[in-house]
Amino acid sequence: MNFLKMHGLGNDFVILDHRSKADNLTPELIRHIADRQFGVGCDQLIVLEPTNEADLFMRIFNPDGGEAESCGNATRCVAHLYMKEKGETACVIETKGGLLSCRMVENGRAVEVDMGPPQLEWADIPLAQEKDTLHLGIGQGAARDPVAVGMGNPHCVFFVENLESISVEDMGPIFENHELYPQRANVEFAQVLGDNQIRLRVWERGAGITLACGSGACATAVAAAQRGLTGRNVEIIMDGGSLMLEWREDDDHVLMTGPVSYVFDGALKEL
Repeated sequence: MNFLKMHGLGNDFVILDHRSKADNLTPELIRHIADRQFGVGCDQLIVLEPTNEADLFMRIFNPDGGEAESCGNATRCVAHLYMKEKGETACVIETKGGLLSCRMVENGRAVEVDMGPPQLEWADIPLAQEKDTLHLGIGQGAARDPVAVGMGNPHCVFFVENLESISVEDMGPIFENHELYPQRANVEFAQVLGDNQIRLRVWERGAGITLACGSGACATAVAAAQRGLTGRNVEIIMDGGSLMLEWREDDDHVLMTGPVSYVFDGALKEL
């Protein structure tokens, strides 16, 4: 089973190409590959599949074996891989969360992904019951009253005064599994540094703390603009580096721009 290892700002992926031949991936096998001690190790396992709706289909699995709908950093990696393979500067990636248009920017050093419009209605995110998505009214300690946003997957965004005072490893699991989120949540803890800059740490659903999260950065940018904390163009600074976000007014789409990195390729011989 051949694989490629890539990352976007330290958010790392094992990529399997199943466009011509598919291997049998069980949840147990996915957990084994993602394991950092006994497997290759990754935040998400990505599987490339054929599709008639786009240039390729990207399937996303979390380290716990569960499937996710969207992953912004993985989309940039896969788009760069495809465009480099085909000698093109644009492509469309299909995910369970929808079709994502991508293009090379900065002379091929970065990829811009059109993540589409955010889901802002409670039933679309989805939440378990009708709520004001700008003020969920839940919280614990210094993290209070988050914003609910959907980016093809559900997010719970807390704005805090001092990010360093937040124990992400303790609070993340609580809100990932909160009863308001029937599909569980990606949980963001954000500190606004200025009109166009946010410091962010993320607890990813099914993966835990990651160095970066593309869809989480998108959700945070949307939540901050909705609350009037920033403008619609913002730099999101995560542990692994920065992403540039633009929430366009004309069509409501969120554009995410950032780098990608190739790490190594290899083959799994025994599982």
